[in-house]
Order: sequence, then structure tokens, then C-alpha cells
Amino acid sequence: MKTYKFYLLSLATCLLLGGTSSAEAKIFGKKKKKAKIEQPVTPVNRMTNGLKPYASVITPKAQSSHGFITIHKVNDAYFMEIPDSILNRDILIVNRISKAPASLHKSRVGYPGDILGSKVIRFENKDNKRILVREYSYRERAENKDGMYQSVLNSNIQPIIASFNLETMKKDSLSRSYVINISTFLLKENPLFSFEAEIKERIGLLNMVGEGTYINTLKAFPQNIEISTTVTYQGKKGANNAGYMPTSNSRIPLTYELNSSMVLLPTIPMKSRLFDPRVGYFTVGYTDFDSNPQGIEYKNLITRWRLEPKDEAAYLRGELVEPKKPIVIYIDPATPKKWVPYLIQGVNDWQIAFEKAGFKNAIYALEAPTDDPSWSLEDARHSAIVYKPSDIPNASGPHIHDPRTGEILETHINWYHNVMNLLRNWYMIQAGTIDEAARKMQFDDELMGQLIRFVSSHEVGHTLGLRHNFGSSHTVPVEKLRDKAWVEANGHTPSIMDYARFNYVVQPEDSITRAGIFPRIGIYDKWSIEWGYRWLPQFQKPEDEIAFSNQSIIEKLNADVRYTFGTESDANDPRNQSEDLGDDAMLASSYGIKNLKRIVPQILKWSYEPNKSYAGAGEIYSAVVSQFNRYLGHVTKNIAGIYSTPITVEQSNATAREFVPADIQKRAVEFLNEQLFTTPQWLIDRQLIEKAKILPVNVICSLQSGILTRLISKATLDKMSENETLNGKKAYTSTQMFNDLKKVIWSNLSQSDIYKRNMQKAYIECLISLLDKPETASKNTSGKRPAYSEAPAIAHGQLVELKRLSANAAAMTSGTARGHYLNLVTLIDNALTNK
Repeated sequence: MKTYKFYLLSLATCLLLGGTSSAEAKIFGKKKKKAKIEQPVTPVNRMTNGLKPYASVITPKAQSSHGFITIHKVNDAYFMEIPDSILNRDILIVNRISKAPASLHKSRVGYPGDILGSKVIRFENKDNKRILVREYSYRERAENKDGMYQSVLNSNIQPIIASFNLETMKKDSLSRSYVINISTFLLKENPLFSFEAEIKERIGLLNMVGEGTYINTLKAFPQNIEISTTVTYQGKKGANNAGYMPTSNSRIPLTYELNSSMVLLPTIPMKSRLFDPRVGYFTVGYTDFDSNPQGIEYKNLITRWRLEPKDEAAYLRGELVEPKKPIVIYIDPATPKKWVPYLIQGVNDWQIAFEKAGFKNAIYALEAPTDDPSWSLEDARHSAIVYKPSDIPNASGPHIHDPRTGEILETHINWYHNVMNLLRNWYMIQAGTIDEAARKMQFDDELMGQLIRFVSSHEVGHTLGLRHNFGSSHTVPVEKLRDKAWVEANGHTPSIMDYARFNYVVQPEDSITRAGIFPRIGIYDKWSIEWGYRWLPQFQKPEDEIAFSNQSIIEKLNADVRYTFGTESDANDPRNQSEDLGDDAMLASSYGIKNLKRIVPQILKWSYEPNKSYAGAGEIYSAVVSQFNRYLGHVTKNIAGIYSTPITVEQSNATAREFVPADIQKRAVEFLNEQLFTTPQWLIDRQLIEKAKILPVNVICSLQSGILTRLISKATLDKMSENETLNGKKAYTSTQMFNDLKKVIWSNLSQSDIYKRNMQKAYIECLISLLDKPETASKNTSGKRPAYSEAPAIAHGQLVELKRLSANAAAMTSGTARGHYLNLVTLIDNALTNK
């Protein structure tokens, strides 16, 4: 599942917030008459510094909600009463959508729980006249109070993003509080409780419409304030740049209900843990001015929940101990009831991993209470799996965290209804030859429930702070994936955080059950939780843990390669790939293609539904093509691939960077020649083509041109040139690659068909795209010297040779084939002469 491209948000609040007493939970209860008899009015309650008396602002008619900030409603106005103990405290603001226009329900933003942004603020008193709001960033830090710390403070000023006139003050014998009117601020565009500009642009929102904007409620709790507003915007005409907004040509109003949570961050921050690239966690980064006495260091803290043992002594003796505050994730009440047990199990599956970190019952799921009117999905104290009735075939696991420490505070996991369609297609295509239950369009509830459980577990992993581990599946030998005893005991991938959906390597004769097909919490997942969550009281600061952490990682990697983490963001390392299996992409993909060849003749039968069209057959065929394309991509990444391995100086026998060996690259090209560039006839099923309206020429041409575009590219050729420069004859060179490709793509030219001709033209166009373009270079006014590349020279040489071959082929052929080769000659001539 995508999680995000991204800057993924890290999540939020359940652990911080304590229970609510009955008095505190009573929202907007009217004051009793005796409340009028208060302590004697002090001078500050009279007209002072232009302020009104407290009693004239917060009248006896006020409805009050008490929390770390008190909320008063007087008629239609809302006031915040901020005690002086809260001034200069860090407060995290998280904005979410509660309800959205139906016209935006195809957007990826617009469902209950969707996060619009977050920031840390502090309230400041300015001369008893105004309350200022500053936004605080923790991207630059220093702790040395006598030296660099003061320099950093002097060099940086935190921006004031809002200012409120002080309405009145209240003072008693112990404290003072400051009252501001928040109403007008909430009813206009503001930087605290609204859409981020980027999201407004994405959805296509213009100006706020005042007549359609109003405040619903403000509620106070011991450690959070919940604000609900209804806001209306004018929408842009037509679709926005992201293509998500299906509006008409007129500007229609778009109304949202927003929820904003103000969460009081802990007075005592959680002790952080420094990120190590050998264990995959989301991070919060900052610049450290202390660690390096002659420079700076860029550091990253992992995001994780605060888990501390109830019984510290027992924990240190090695006993399993419950945490003081477990991680509790609620199931959205809107979730279809039959899927709730599977979602709960997907959460509870992680308990075994936390036992490796010394905690029992550290995480569990509960159904959301339906008989508690104070419970709300938008309440920042509650983490949840949120059901979204959407046609988006996806799920995601974002989270909100304390930017000071990386402490995860709360999560809202998004589960889109149509992910079930995606799961059905995946399972049918990857396991249909070995599981009879997968051979129909509607799975039984037990099978679909188990698939939902796997999605739940994967997304929960993200909410625990874990990134995708795309390198995990590569640590398993391909033949182990067909070993019934081994794979059913260990699983087909060591991490559920990999994108290794189901075991497509298994062949029907292997007789492997679902235990060897489904993903599960694996050996890497248990280790990553142990590394990130083990309580280490013997270390005072994150930096004190570094040597211990480094040694434990090295010991694990030496003990078993399955503890390896492979980043999802490496474009060059073929070991780190989405949707792949095993340590040999060519062998694994060969097994996968064998299964696809078995499936294609069965598509009409498996997709049959009474009284329906053949659209389902077309959908399954498209899923087969997509799966085939994944296998091709897994193999292609080996060509000009570079292995990158994070290491420390203590790993003296390890190598940080090396090119994929030449024999593996050559095998990859041979695989493509055999499986793709030789027309894959198995995709051309006559009966399927006629009934499901499939266009095989387009399908095959698209597959071939897509892979050629990756092979014949500047990135590929530049890496090959570097490899040849560094490793000489040991390298697999661009010359060798082109010679190997020609054996199939440019062979038997007198007998070419439409598939080969389309492929040859795509080949030529890829080379032409690499040539220098003088007119573009002459317009370069940046003053920067362009990066040197040999790709244009390599492409020029190849085109000269292909012009000769094409001219010869034109002389030997007639009709369409002759026209094709003459056209290639003209294309090459025009490109080489810059016409």
C-alpha cells in the first residue's frame, strides 16, 4: 500500500492523554448559581490596561468546558481562558477533515480522519495586552547552555503566526489566566485551524465563503482541545492540477466539516532513539550544533510510541511486563461488522513482536464504544482504523508525532473499501493456480477476511514507525519458496513491511498451503520492534546508545541475513524492490510467468458471473499483464544495478557500494530477450480477445517499449560507463548490452511482424531521445555547466549502425515491412542531422 510518497506524517496522541473525571468530561454544563459567589474581586478584575472586568466578559450565562485550557461559550461567542501555566508550553495542533462534499469522494483527501497538517505552537503574553502565537520548529538544536545554544537562539527567531487582543484577565491566590475571543479567528482563513495551502490547491479550493462558515463546538479535555467548524469555499472551475476534483465548469461552493485538535505535549519529553539506516524507521530530522565541536551534524530520531514498563525491576530481570500505557487502536464504528474481527487480529498480530522488546499486551485493538457520547473519532486521544467507503483501491497508515522527540501520539489508519477489489486481483493472479478458493470474482468471507487482516497488519506496522522493507524478500533463496516445510514454517518474506504480497513462486505440484503463501509478522519485524522499543534505562541520552545499538545490529546481521533492511527509496539496488520475491529475479520471475501462462486460459471461467458482461474478464487480464510487467521490471533493475549497503567502520568485511556482477546483468538481458522481446504469444488468447475486447498489439507494444525506455536511457548508460571505467573487463558494458539486444530485436529482419516492427521503432526513438540537442543547450542561461554524459555518443554510434541495418532490410523486403525500414532510415537521418 502506498503510504505515501512521500513525506509521510508520523502519528499520534493516545499515550499522552489520561482519563477524564466526570466533572471534567461534562461539556458546556451551566454554572450553578453559587458560582457567582467567587473570591473577592482583585484589581486585575476591574477595568485595567483597557481590559474589561472578567465578570462582564465571562458572564454568569457562560457555558464552560474545563481542560488544560478552559473554553467558554457566551451567546454565540467562544472564548479561550489560558492559564499562565500553559504559556510557553509546546502545543501540537493537528487538523483533520470530519466531513467532505460528496463531489470530492474520489479524492485522496476528503474523508473523516484525513490529516490536513500539523504544527507546534506556544502562547505568549505580550504586556498583558495581547496573546501571541508562535510556531516552533525543532530543526536546529543545541543543548550547551554556555556556548552554541545561545548562539543558535540568537540566530533564529520563531515566527508569530497569530495575535489576539486580550479581553480580560483573572487572578486568584495561585495563578492568573488570560481570556481571548477565538470566534472571529475561526470564521476566517487562518494559519492555525484550516487547510494547508498545498492541500487547498490540490483539492481546488479558492476563497472562504463567510455565509457558509460557522463554529460547531469547542470542547476541552485534560490534555487536548477539540474544535469543530464548518467551512465553505468556492471551488475552482473544472479539475485541479492533481486531477482529483470532478467539479463542473462553474464555481460551486464546497463545504467541509473540520476538526482541530490542540494537544498539550509532555512536560518531560520522551527519551529519543537515534535512527540507524540498517533498521527501517520513519524519522524526524534536525541539525545538531553540539555533537561536532568543529562543525554540525544532521541527525534523525526514529518515530515510536512511548512504552515504559509498569514493573521496571521485573523488566530488567528479563520478564515480560505490561507497559504503563499500551497502544490501543479502535475500530471505526462505520466499519462493516463482518470485517471487524480481522482488523482487530491484524493489530493484535504485533503483540508477538513487542514481546521481543520485553512487553506483553503492548498493543491491541478494541471496537469503538457506541454507547459513550463523549467518544469521538476526531478526538486526538483516540487512535483508530478508519473505514472509508471509497472506490480508491488502497490503504494507508499515517501517524502524528512529537517533533521534539519522535514520540508517536496518535494514528488514523485509512482503510478504503475498494482495497478488497485490489486484494482479490492480487490473490487470484498470484495464488490462483494453487488455491482453488481464489478462482472466482467473489471470495468467501473467510478468505477475504484473512486478506484484510494482512492489510491491517501492514498498515499498523507503519503506525508503529516502521518503513517499507523492500530488501527483506531478497534475503530468501528462491528455491526455499518452493520448500513446503521451510516456507510454511518461516513465511515467504521475513517482513510484513515488504511489498511481497503472496508467494507467486509456488508451483501447483509443490502442494503448499496458505501458511506458505500469505505474508505474516516475520523475523525482521520482531527484530525491528525489539531494536526500536526495548527500554534502555542505562543510557541517559540517545547518543549514549550508539555503540550498543551498532554492536547489536552487527551481531544480528552476522547471525542471519534475514535481519536485513532494504530501503524503499533506492532506484539502483535490485535487491530493494516492490512486489518481488527471492534472491534471484530471473528465476523467481520465470516461476511467476509459468503460473500466469496457466491462468490466462482460465480467465473466462474464473471471471464468469451470471447476467454480467465480460468486463470482469478484461479486469483480470489487465491484472495478469500488470503482474507480468512487474516481473519484467524486477529483472530489468539488475541491468546497470548498484548494490548499496549501509555499514559502519566496524563492519570491515562489508562493502558499501558495488555494481551488480556482469554475469547477473547478462542473464537479465537474456531473460528479457526470451520472455519479452520474443513476442509473448501466451498473452494472445483469441477467445479472450474477442469477448473482452482486448487489443494485444497495444498491450505487447506497451510492455516492450516500457522496458526499452528503462534500458536505453541516460541513467542506465551513465552507470554502465562508470562501471566500465572502474572495473574494466569485469564490467557488463553498454556495447555488450546492445549486442545482446540485437540478437533478438534486430534479427531476421526480412521476416518481421507488427510486434517486432513496433519494438524496433520504439528502440530507435529511445536512442534518438539521448542525442545532444544544440538548440536546447544554447538556451541554457543558468550559467551552470551541464553534467557530462557519454550517452549521446553511445546513442549516435548505435544509430549509425542501425541505419545501415535498416537500409539493408528495406532492400530485402516489400510492402509494409519495406516502408517501416525506410521510415527508420529517415528518422535516424533527421535525428543525426538535427532536422
